[in-house]
Amino acid sequence: MKLAQFKPKGSDKQRLGVLLGDVVCDVAELAHAVKTSGKEVADWLLEVNSSLNVINRAGAGLRELKALLNGEGSPSGRSTVSAFSVDSIEFLPATYPSKILAIGRNYIDHAIEGGAEPPKAPLLFNKLPNSLSAHNAPIVLPAISQQVDYEAELAVVIGRKAKRVSEADALDYVFGYSLIDDVSARDLQFGDGQWTRGKSLDTFAPLGPFITTRDEVADVQSLKIEGILNGKVMQSSDTAKMIFKVAYLISYLSQGITLEPGDVIATGTPEGVGIFRKPPVLLKAGDVFEVKIEKLGTLRNPVIGAEK
Repeated sequence: MKLAQFKPKGSDKQRLGVLLGDVVCDVAELAHAVKTSGKEVADWLLEVNSSLNVINRAGAGLRELKALLNGEGSPSGRSTVSAFSVDSIEFLPATYPSKILAIGRNYIDHAIEGGAEPPKAPLLFNKLPNSLSAHNAPIVLPAISQQVDYEAELAVVIGRKAKRVSEADALDYVFGYSLIDDVSARDLQFGDGQWTRGKSLDTFAPLGPFITTRDEVADVQSLKIEGILNGKVMQSSDTAKMIFKVAYLISYLSQGITLEPGDVIATGTPEGVGIFRKPPVLLKAGDVFEVKIEKLGTLRNPVIGAEK
C-alpha cells in the first residue's frame, strides 16, 4: 500500500490518499463510499486526513485500512470516489515526524569519495522540522550558501514507539519506507564543524511522495537506489551496500533515543554526490533532482534561486 498526504490543486484541505493503480484516492471518501453501500467501516476512517492518523493506530489502523481496500471492505461504488492523477494534486510531506534522524557516511564508497574512513559506529545528525518539504516542491537555494548538494536516501518511517529494541525485533517497529533528499549546504556543513545548520536549512528535506508500507518490501536491504540530476544518473547503488543496516540503525538509535510513531530515519547516501566530483557539480537554479528507489517510486524536486 502506498499512502500520501496531499491537497487537490486549488484547495487548502489536506487529505490522505492511497495509490490505486495510477490514481490517488481520498481514503475518507472511500470510507464514506463503503459505509453508504451498507458495509461496516471504522469510524476514524471517515475523517482520516494524515498518515499519522494511520500510524498512531499501529497494526489495528493498518488492518482497518486494508479492509477498506480489499476483501469484504471493497467499495462496490468506487466510481463515485474522486480519483486524482498524480499530476493533478499538490503533494505534502509524506508524514510530519517529530524528528528526522540522519546517518552520515553509511555507504563505504561515499565515505571513501570524501576522503574519510568508514565509520565504526553510526554517524548521527539531525535535520530540523523546518527543512521538511514535499515531492515537486522547490529546493530553495539559500543566499548564505554557495555549495548546495544533493543526497539520495532511503527513509524509514517508524510505526510504533521504539525504546531499547533488539536488532532482531527492530523491523517490527517500521511502518513503511519513503524517499528523502538530504540536501546539504556543504560550505556551512564543513565550515561550521558540525552539521545541523548545513543540513537543516528551509526546504532541505524533501520527503515522499508516498510511504510504502513495510509489507510491500520483502527485503529493505536489496533495493536499487539512484540520484538523478537533470536526467543524468549521478548516484547508483543498492541498499545492500549500507554499512549499518536498517534493523541495526533502529536498534542502535533506540538504546538512548526513543523513536516515536512517524519519526523518520534517513539512512545515508551512496557515492556520487556533487561536492566530491572533479570539478564539483552543485545544485543551481533550474536544476531538477530525483531520488529513485526500487519498489518505492521517485521523489522529484526542482531547484530555484534564493528568495529576494
